[in-house]
Amino acid sequence: MEQQQAATPRPDRTSPVGHADGGEPIDVEQAEAALVEHYPRLARLAYLVLPPGPSRGRRVLAAHAVVQRALPRRAGPGAVLPAQRGGDPAVDPGYALMRLRVLRAALTAGRRRWQPPAPLPQVWGLRLFPRSGGADELALDQALSSLSGPARAAFVLRDLERLSLQETRRVLEAAGVADGQQALAEADRATLPAGSRDRALLESVEFDPCALQARPTDLIRRRQHGRAALAAGAAVLVCGALLGLPGEGWGPDGAAAPPYARNAAAEAALDPGRLTVSSATAWKTAARPDFSAWPARGDRTGDRALLRRALAVWARPGARVPATATPGTPTGPAAGPPQLLFAGVVDHAVVALFHDGLRVVRYAEPTDGRGRADGSGATLDFARTDGAAADEASVLVVGRTEGNIRYLTAPWVTSVRLVDLLKPDTAGQPVTVGSGGLTAPVPMPRAEENCTGWPALRVGGRLDGQPGGVPGGRSDGELLTDLGELSPARLTYGPPDAPGAVSGPEGRTAWARTACQLPAVRSQGVRTVNTWRFAQQPLPGGGGVAAWLCTRAETWRGAGSRTMAQFQAPPPSEQPYATGAVTARVDGGTACGPRAPRVLSGVLWKSAGGQWWLLAAGSEQVTSITASGGVQGRTPGRLLTVPATAGAHADLKGELTGGKKLRALR
Repeated sequence: MEQQQAATPRPDRTSPVGHADGGEPIDVEQAEAALVEHYPRLARLAYLVLPPGPSRGRRVLAAHAVVQRALPRRAGPGAVLPAQRGGDPAVDPGYALMRLRVLRAALTAGRRRWQPPAPLPQVWGLRLFPRSGGADELALDQALSSLSGPARAAFVLRDLERLSLQETRRVLEAAGVADGQQALAEADRATLPAGSRDRALLESVEFDPCALQARPTDLIRRRQHGRAALAAGAAVLVCGALLGLPGEGWGPDGAAAPPYARNAAAEAALDPGRLTVSSATAWKTAARPDFSAWPARGDRTGDRALLRRALAVWARPGARVPATATPGTPTGPAAGPPQLLFAGVVDHAVVALFHDGLRVVRYAEPTDGRGRADGSGATLDFARTDGAAADEASVLVVGRTEGNIRYLTAPWVTSVRLVDLLKPDTAGQPVTVGSGGLTAPVPMPRAEENCTGWPALRVGGRLDGQPGGVPGGRSDGELLTDLGELSPARLTYGPPDAPGAVSGPEGRTAWARTACQLPAVRSQGVRTVNTWRFAQQPLPGGGGVAAWLCTRAETWRGAGSRTMAQFQAPPPSEQPYATGAVTARVDGGTACGPRAPRVLSGVLWKSAGGQWWLLAAGSEQVTSITASGGVQGRTPGRLLTVPATAGAHADLKGELTGGKKLRALR
């Protein structure tokens, strides 16, 4: 019987496309019905089994392509399913067939080193990627990435599909895995997040390729390319012979593409002799200390050839020049001569930093770049910084090398210390700052599996009498951390309408238990991240006092903010700064911000005695809380404690002063 199931019959044009558990024929219509009904589940399976690619967006499209191509043709090869003896008896035979075909296609795709791009599906003008999960989801994704394709398939079949070990091995072997037992053994050795429920994590939105976020691609560059294509088409019609003229390569304009339009402002922006340069003391009398008050520093500020190359590449980046931009940052040329902030050698690169009032632009090329014939190696980075005040204009990223960062400090910065947010009781280490404002290398934050540390900078300065400055040279200074962009994010603590520096023990402790959630807002154009404790709640059964926090990340573009509510129970003695539990995440909106400084959130909590409770808390404006649905209860005031059962779902509503209603964050 086993031998008979392992064989694959060659059907004719009228034969069924597959067989169910007991040999029942499955036709194309039945397989299609199963595909339509279970499409999200099949797409999630393909996404989890596929190897990690260069981006989550490509992996999403690859998962959809695998599922859509899995539908058998009428005359296609047949499929014999392994017996479902140990599986779920309610499994649809059509779904079992589609699962096998999807699994086989995903494993085949993982074994190929190269495969042609899929004709479908394709998305033009949008970047699609799943929503971000928490630290546990990130750790699970890293654990799955370290496994082989068969081991990932074994893990998913066992923990997501809930197949028995025997059935998992049979499905793997039917999908073409040579040694199903070895794949199961490798899956067992995977390092999983401590205390996690594997199926709950596998079913989260982090791994759902059907619940996607959409962001535009580079709109400015697409328009430029469209205009360039029209201009090129006209040129072909008028004078096609010009298309054969060779380019200048790494010549006067370096890696810049050939110009296609000219105007006076654009020409002025390409002239290094017209760059705006502030004096070394301009910041002392500036009406507003920001990037416009920075002097030009570095050992290459007089290198006109370098500056001309940088300005030309900025205006017309060639096809070989990779460019990055924080969300909402235009990447077009400067409207006029920009300001020079820095030009010099940083580690193994020559770097030029510019500021045009709206953006900071970083151009970098290898130290031996001028000798390259094709100009490869040049890079461009754009970051929006409009409206930056002294606290947000104190440092910029100049270079990243081997996990370290070098910063350029503002002229008013007098001290820089490297601190670990997860160790709030330590003062940190002083960071050496050279005479040109360039810091020594400091480690960059990493999304580690266990999040054992999160480096940040404490930057102190003296700007007596300056608006938005640091009066009297505050000893603590501002807290800044790198989130993968040119401008680090400023961390604050306090109510949304009046956040302040993270200075006291309360704020440091709050950030020690929040820092490991920062990867969720990495590379999102974040300007500031504020966290504040909106409530404290005594736990039933003498469990101590828990803290409720709300954390909100604001972006430079205004839109795209992210809000997160946290429940921080009393930590164990061996982990005094354990990360809190995220109870809600919201993209956009005004919750926990200066326009809506109020919040309500809830959580199911299990006491030491094994009893489950629904706990809810609101900010000071909340006068009563009502729970409905799976848990019923009401309390005057802003703290609710109601007995509950595991897995119960409740709808929370709060009443504000004045009678308005407030829904809980979700």
